[in-house]
Amino acid sequence: MPPFLRPVEDPADPRIEAYLEIRERDLKGRGGRFVVEGEVVLQTALKLGRFAIESILIGENRVEPLADLLASVPTSIPVYVATRAVLDRIAGFPMHRGILAIGLRGEPASPESLLASMPENALVVGLSGIANHDNIGGIFRNSAAFGVGGVLIDAASCDPLYRKAIRVSAGAALVTPFAQGGEIAKLCDALLAHGFEVLATSPAGRETLRDIAPRGRQAVLFGAEGPGLPEAILSQLRSVRLDMRGGFDSLNVATTSGIVLHHLAR
Repeated sequence: MPPFLRPVEDPADPRIEAYLEIRERDLKGRGGRFVVEGEVVLQTALKLGRFAIESILIGENRVEPLADLLASVPTSIPVYVATRAVLDRIAGFPMHRGILAIGLRGEPASPESLLASMPENALVVGLSGIANHDNIGGIFRNSAAFGVGGVLIDAASCDPLYRKAIRVSAGAALVTPFAQGGEIAKLCDALLAHGFEVLATSPAGRETLRDIAPRGRQAVLFGAEGPGLPEAILSQLRSVRLDMRGGFDSLNVATTSGIVLHHLAR
């Protein structure tokens, strides 16, 4: 075993306290920390991520396959290694991927500071009531793929730094800038104040997506599946729909975001 790796033999080892009972603490929250899981996400976090990595914990069977990645880890980040049995006891469930890390949230960005940093030709996403972690992760992955400069998230939406959301995003939630908090109406007001044309997606949108031209500062809002965006928002803004056949009037919100963002991509 390479000398820079630190063996862990006891699940009660205080050095790895942050990794204990991952699922239970996913629900309770970790304050200023979050969990990274899997090789692809860890690689993204180390190379492109905006958040500091506090430590890494891997199964001993992953040491050799991850040799190149581990060699790139700064010496300031401790890398702990445990057997599969010990790792499962630490996490509280079978750790098939065998790769975990703890990230530090740092100071959260505000919507104002995020929007003030945007260039004149910027695309921003706004999210209202997106409570499904798979959808949040999918939207962030699409946002990274199509050049979104930032994501504004209301307080009713789930945390993009939740473990599953990060994993589904393939690490994009660690790369794309975001700010979360407040009501979608307030976020919309902030976008308008910073010179953004704000588009609201809805199955009943007054315009079809093909009629919308990418230009300057644009933002596009997505609401939760079912209730969608508030009527007050839809009546105030330019509303956009996707024309569909086969008796369906809507798609999964993550799928919708991919189509819309591809059209508006910078």
